[in-house]
This record gives sequence, C-alpha cells and structure tokens, in this order.
Amino acid sequence: MSPSERYRPWFVFAGGGTGGHLCPALAIVHALRQLDDGVDVSFLCTDRPIDRRILGEAGVEAIPQGVRPFSTRPWRWPGFLMAWRTAIARCRSLFRQRRPAVVIGAGGYGSDPPVRAALAEGIPTAILNPDLVPGRANQRLGQRVDRIFAQWPGTAEYFPGAGGFRAWGCPVRAGFLSPREELRQSGFARFGLQPHLRTLLTTGASQGARTINEAMIALASELARLGGWQVLHLSGPPDVERVQAAYQAAGLHATVLAFTDAMPEAMAVADLAISRAGASTLAELTAIGLPSILMPYPFHRDEHQLRNARVLADAGAARIVRDRIATAENAAALRSAFLPLARDASRLSAMAEAARRLGRPDAARRISAELLDISHCRGAIRSAS
Repeated sequence: MSPSERYRPWFVFAGGGTGGHLCPALAIVHALRQLDDGVDVSFLCTDRPIDRRILGEAGVEAIPQGVRPFSTRPWRWPGFLMAWRTAIARCRSLFRQRRPAVVIGAGGYGSDPPVRAALAEGIPTAILNPDLVPGRANQRLGQRVDRIFAQWPGTAEYFPGAGGFRAWGCPVRAGFLSPREELRQSGFARFGLQPHLRTLLTTGASQGARTINEAMIALASELARLGGWQVLHLSGPPDVERVQAAYQAAGLHATVLAFTDAMPEAMAVADLAISRAGASTLAELTAIGLPSILMPYPFHRDEHQLRNARVLADAGAARIVRDRIATAENAAALRSAFLPLARDASRLSAMAEAARRLGRPDAARRISAELLDISHCRGAIRSAS
C-alpha cells in the first residue's frame, strides 16, 4: 500500500449478482465521489458476469469472492459452507492489509461474508435494504450493523430493536435526477417515438418477462384499435422479434428493444408503465413520477415483489395485476387494468402525483453523507498504516 493510499478513505461495497443489487450501490458511489473526490471504492462482488460488466462500466474495482448462493439441496451444503468460510477469511485478510472506512452490504448472497468480516474486525458497517421484506442475508446482519438504509418505513418491523434504521429511500442513478422535460425530449428522439401520442412503457426488467411479453402480444390489436397510444417495449433478448412482429401486424406504433441503458429517458417519455415490481424499479418509477400497472414476479417464495407493489398500490400510485402465467388470463387482467386508465387522463395524473410523493430522489446523497459521517475515515485509515 502506497503512502497516499493510507490516507484515502476506502469504502467497500459487498454483494451483487443482479442489477437490483448493483445499481443502488453505484448510485451511492456516484454521490460519494461528488461529496468527496478523495475516496477510494471497491466492490466485493459475485462471480456472475453481470457484476464485472456493470462495475467495469462504472469504473469501480470489482473483486470476485468465489462465494456461492445457498442451495436447498443438502448435498451442496458442504461446498457452500466451505466457500462461505473461505470468503470471510479472505475478506478479513484483505481488511487487515488496508482497513476500510465502511463496509456496505448491497444485498444478495455476496454481501454476507464481507460484512461479517468487517464486524469481526471492528470496522463500521451498513446494509442497503430496498425491498419491503429483507432477504435472508440482511435479516441475519441487521441486528449487528451500524446502519440499515431502507426504502420504506414499513421495513422497520423486520428489524425490531435495531439501532441506526433509516427509511431514506432506494438510491437511483443520477440520470433520474435530471429535469423530466429534458429527459422526455431526449427519449422521443432516442427511441423513435411520436410526441403527440401517449406512451405505454412495458418492461420485464433486464432479462425481460416472457409472461408479460405474451400478454402484450395478445393485446396488440386491441391497443391499436384504442388509438392515441404507442408502445416502448423492453422485451429481453429472446422475444424481440416476436413482440415486434405482433405490433407491426396490428399496425401499432411501437419500439421494441431487448433492453436499454437509458431507463431515465424510457420512464420520462412514458405516460404509464407495465412492469415487474423489483425494488430498484419502483424507486425509479417514483423518482420520475410514473403511474404503473405492476405484475410482480410470481415465483419468489416470499412474494417480496408483491409486497413491494402494495406500497405503491396503497398510495394510489399503481395497480397490481397478479401474474397468472397463462397468457389468456394475463391478457384479460391487463386489459381490465389498462383500458380504464388509458381513457382517463385525470386518473393517470393523480397516480403520477401519488408516485412523486413516494419518490426519494435524494436517497443517494443522504446515505452518502451519513456514510462519510460514520466512517471516521482518516483515523480508520491511519490506524491500519
């Protein structure tokens, strides 16, 4: 370690494996660097390719841990435990070479070993908890860390007696903080959309959602007959051609993409969204103030996306359609949810206002300031030199 490194506060984020874990953490990284350009940041991540890609694009050091997700198959438990213990030992060794200012668990199975290592070494710790219901790793760690940064106040009941609980929102990327009208104008040009038409954004997260895609294919002709609407559909890679062909056959103006990195523009240009209910997505919808029809992912045992969605629905910002898997059932349910909204501009406006009231676009800045406050950086770094 060079002499200059000894005096640069080192913030270590831990976790990854999905964009939902990485993006809020990277929003904090961006805010940290704005508040103090003298900080160093590393990410102890998983071995999944998405981590290296997203972290590399963000200019953040990625250190894969070799940790494995927990399996319900008993014969895999020995390998899981060995990898988990090895990861903790490696993290402790790493932290003794250079002491972090704070270690922040970003969620997922990759967050547990570094945070546990930091606790054992007496290093300040924090966890991010964007979902209403915390996952297993966060539930285990919540009673021991210095700060819990949650998206919604209702999460407090899952951390009884925990100190340092903050319901400050889920950090969103800096692009979502730009003026919406600027984002809209950019979005119309980027996506080839018509400004005089209202826009339905359909998205199933980064990999798409086959059941949503199938339902929209079934509704394409009806959407075309309705008139006045166009579609921006993020289908995921496998279904791009099928979805595009259905819209073209129906005569509906639509742009279909596998995915886009320009989600601020995609949401800003939309008048209504059909979406899954991942925590980061809901934070983005509320930061923009976009009304939504939410189809929570149906295969999670704890139905945590459904519980997330209810926060928006209870506030009047969204409607929930349960994903029934069967195309005909989903198409009928989406039709019943969408048509009344498509014909009622005042209702869409009220839902948009309700979404804006839930939004916490300042979350990344507030969390970053608190991390700097609790880190006691200079003393922590010097004590390890």
